[in-house]
Amino acid sequence: MKKSSFFFFLFFFIQISVAQTTYLLCGSLIDTKSGELHSKKTILIKADTIVKIFDGYVLPKIKTATIIDLKDKVVMPGLIDMHVHIEQEFNRKTQLNRYTLNEADVAFNSVGFAKMTLLNGFTTVRDLGGTGVNISIKKAIQAGKIVGPRVFTAGKSIATTGGHADPTNGSSRKLIGNPGPKEGVVNSVEDAKKAVRQRYKNGADCIKITATGGVLSVAKSGDNPQFTLEEVKAICDTAKDYGMHVAAHAHGDEGMQRAIIGGVKTIEHGTYMSSETMELMKKYNAFLVPTITAGKEVAEKATINGFYPDIVVPKALAVGPQIQETFAKAYKKGVGISFGTDAGVFKHGQNGKEFGFMVAAGMPAMETIQSATITNAMLLQMEQKIGQIQKGFFADIIAVDEDPTKNISTMENVVFVMKEGIVYKK
Repeated sequence: MKKSSFFFFLFFFIQISVAQTTYLLCGSLIDTKSGELHSKKTILIKADTIVKIFDGYVLPKIKTATIIDLKDKVVMPGLIDMHVHIEQEFNRKTQLNRYTLNEADVAFNSVGFAKMTLLNGFTTVRDLGGTGVNISIKKAIQAGKIVGPRVFTAGKSIATTGGHADPTNGSSRKLIGNPGPKEGVVNSVEDAKKAVRQRYKNGADCIKITATGGVLSVAKSGDNPQFTLEEVKAICDTAKDYGMHVAAHAHGDEGMQRAIIGGVKTIEHGTYMSSETMELMKKYNAFLVPTITAGKEVAEKATINGFYPDIVVPKALAVGPQIQETFAKAYKKGVGISFGTDAGVFKHGQNGKEFGFMVAAGMPAMETIQSATITNAMLLQMEQKIGQIQKGFFADIIAVDEDPTKNISTMENVVFVMKEGIVYKK
């Protein structure tokens, strides 16, 4: 290689390296670990990582570094939603879509949902159940093919025959078939183990079971227990062997108790949770993922004639209004709270509404933000990489216009989004 060519490539390489250096000038910065708000900070970012946090406003010495002025903003770590469904957005045609949409259709729809989620400040999500396309979406985001949050996914949820998440509920007898562990339907301890191993083989990061009946499934009960304790234990023990935690959709109290004792880490919804079950949650160090936004959405949509199948309506009217009240009791009792919304039951991108509902139910604003950052990072075993603005962490950083401890509704209007050092919204 000629000397001139060598120096050209060297110069080009240096320019790229320098261009990846960014200085964020922050008017206020939320320290999620301490729960404190600090003023006038500068965050130094190189490539995808936070390198240093300075007191005051520090300007770069090299002209090629990027400066982003957020002096009039409140800056915090990217948010983490522990319960989304990235494949869908519920509407009048959802039941019909099961028979008319191909996997490619689901995938193309998911691209928009993923982007909308990221642009509203959620840089990491846990997807709790779809057709399995969610695994491909995760991989596409990781590869930089599409824009979206960092995804941890359960792939297809695990259910029992006829239970919530049995994919053939509501089908005609010609189509109902006999789905098994491969499709996420189990009826024994051995089935349960096989279903977990199949999820691992498919590329899932965690396991989701439907421990009780559900609201939106085309089945009569919304709260009956649907797994034996032995089946739950088999799922949790097998998942642990494969390095995965287990989340349990649960509305009814008996199903929750079996899930908690069986080893589940998070209870989703928790609608009819008793005081006894709250004590079990504390004893077993399980966390409640409230999904208040989804509860309010289904209760509202159930009043619209024909929006849901008839069998869904009474469940939605009963369950929806109860979720926020149960959350308030659980928080007051000291149950661990993990932020999660069930986005997909309502429109993606509206996840930030959950903060306001949590505050209205008695949880201080700063604690709601901590539940969506440091708590969820810990549950995902990513507490050394996400959930805080600290040296060595990913540069997942967002900003809002106002102090959320004074006006929590500002969390619904994220004005700046950076994920792994790349700015997606400014």
